[in-house]
Amino acid sequence: MRGVPGDITGLDGRMRGVSGGASFLLCRRAARMNRHAGQWALPGGKLDEGETPIDAALRELDEELGLHLTHHNVLGLLDDYTTRSGFVMTPVVIWAGENMSITPDPNEVAHVYRIGLRELCRSDSPRFVTIPESERPVVQIPLSGDLIHAPTGAVLLQMRWVALEGRINERVDHLEQPVFAWQ
Repeated sequence: MRGVPGDITGLDGRMRGVSGGASFLLCRRAARMNRHAGQWALPGGKLDEGETPIDAALRELDEELGLHLTHHNVLGLLDDYTTRSGFVMTPVVIWAGENMSITPDPNEVAHVYRIGLRELCRSDSPRFVTIPESERPVVQIPLSGDLIHAPTGAVLLQMRWVALEGRINERVDHLEQPVFAWQ
């Protein structure tokens, strides 16, 4: 894949054999999106006036994936991550249960995948690479046939550290995004 730092041959952008057990939803953004079209992302978006990050996360799950959940499904928050494009992401961890019905909005989501949390603990993950444009390491999370970069990759890494390894004091806000995600 051209433009990906630390490129690995054989990556085809497909997610195969990654579901099962406790999981998270990973979306490929629709090509028609104004910002970050075609990139991997967790469900989410901007806060509407008067919303909390939790309110916005629940609304965005409904709008993007047709997933109707409430505050009772919220497990907690991970650390804020400030992007190069000026957004502050507040990751909200939500438990949807086993029997979720997902209907992606094709205007926002090209594909949605259910990825088992176990995939975050692969022996080849995380990867840290350097780029000439920054002194900070670029984080990459290998998943099936692709690499997930920050900010999504940083959030997934902190999820691994906190939820799966109990490393509650680990931070990811120092991790860099690849240049293609800076706009």
